[in-house]
Amino acid sequence: MPLSFMSWETRYENARNALVVSSAVCRANRDLFREFFEFEEYKLKRQNNLSSLDEACYKTLYGYIIRFRNVNTWFENKAWKDLSKEDIKRVYDDLEDGKILNAHGKPFGDRAGYYNKIFKSKPFRLAGKSELAKDVIEFSTGAGDKEVRYAGEDMFLRMVSVVSNPVHLLLFWLAWDIGENIGALLQLTKREFVRQRNKHTKEAEYLVNLPKNKLKRSRRTRSEPTLYPETARYADMVLEDLSPDDNVFGFGHRQALKIMHSVVARSGAVTMPNSEPVRWKDLRSGMACHLLSKGWTREEVDARLGHTPQSKALNAYINYLAIDRDKPKKRLFDSSLEEIQDELEEAKRREKLSAERVRRQGEENALLRAELTATGKDVQQLKKIVSDAMASRT
Repeated sequence: MPLSFMSWETRYENARNALVVSSAVCRANRDLFREFFEFEEYKLKRQNNLSSLDEACYKTLYGYIIRFRNVNTWFENKAWKDLSKEDIKRVYDDLEDGKILNAHGKPFGDRAGYYNKIFKSKPFRLAGKSELAKDVIEFSTGAGDKEVRYAGEDMFLRMVSVVSNPVHLLLFWLAWDIGENIGALLQLTKREFVRQRNKHTKEAEYLVNLPKNKLKRSRRTRSEPTLYPETARYADMVLEDLSPDDNVFGFGHRQALKIMHSVVARSGAVTMPNSEPVRWKDLRSGMACHLLSKGWTREEVDARLGHTPQSKALNAYINYLAIDRDKPKKRLFDSSLEEIQDELEEAKRREKLSAERVRRQGEENALLRAELTATGKDVQQLKKIVSDAMASRT
């Protein structure tokens, strides 16, 4: 059976059993891996209040198998209990300097994951080397490990322009609108969609409930209202004939990948900043970047993404988009605008005072003219009296 059709439980159990008996792994490391998996399986059950492991737990465990294989190769199958400080430093330096490459021929992006989950954690503690690893890796902060990769709004709109199936359109709009990962979206049933009217716009929208059992461990359960009328419109079309417990999308992850690949091929959609083919997760990060650029706060976007309050997942995107660095410029612009407004108000005040002075001067001139006119009439009357008196004497 192809790997993509297997459950995480089957993948993990097959890979674990192969790892702990592999002749390519020395006996000491096989025993260490076996001990770790027994510990981690028990820990995940107790940590998540489970009577038996679920798919999310098996996915986590499978990730350790991939890391164990890689680390064992980097140390050239040397028993981890025999590693020296020089051995650990050599691998650490090669990872940081980009000399150790992944399957795609690129430096490992998730170096912090290896440091925190293997070198400085339980696997190396079992080998008695975790403190030694912490000494070697003390200068590593993990900063810069987060890849900036997202689909812009223009690319998303280009993608949906080549899609005609309403079910596929709903999936794309949900991925962009709600921003949850594709695995969780594919598990949603009609019951998790509640149609309502937005109290501000009065337009139709859906409240999408995201229950804990369908999310990644690190995500918070939440309910999010849809933001775009397209999401509500396609939801109306798709949900109409479904029963409450029916899955909204009648296909799984493999089919969703095929749909994405087809849409990318037809639309030519690529990510920012490195022009790579768009993946489902790039719509989630694209939604976050779009909301940040529209003025949403980091806290608001984190809440919509289901991040914990202390999450630093958005840091790389905020730095790339220069969101925080744009604020001082805005304050400078606002300050300049306030100065211009103050100057304009002062000019208006001066203009008003000048107009008032002109008005008053006009009134004074009119009064003076009136007084002069009155004085002129008195002089004429006096001249007439004198003239009449002289005439009477003669």
